[in-house]
Amino acid sequence: MHPIFEKSFGGLAPQYYLRQMFFGLLILAFSVLLATSSSREVPFATWLYFGTSCLLYPYARFVYESIVAFIVGENIFFGSAVLMLGVKLVTMLMCWTLSIFIAPAGLLYLYFHHSKAQR
Repeated sequence: MHPIFEKSFGGLAPQYYLRQMFFGLLILAFSVLLATSSSREVPFATWLYFGTSCLLYPYARFVYESIVAFIVGENIFFGSAVLMLGVKLVTMLMCWTLSIFIAPAGLLYLYFHHSKAQR
């Protein structure tokens, strides 16, 4: 594998990547179900977008969780579990939908982080 791809796309821990990919595939399945429930034909660009979003979702989620960890730090919040699950679902859908815009930042960070660690 080329070092650029190895340092960026291979930069997430396997357990983290597989966990996020699982949720990305669930969102993909839901999106496909919605897209195919109509009698209209789904354009190829939509399928391409769905596939790309699913593949980039773990990196977009990495960016989101890194930003939240930076802002929140080591603080612990107490509140409604139902509300927090709702917020988590919304942020997951947001990261999946916008992954083509968010993930490049995560891929760049991973590339530079692993390049620096290699030196």
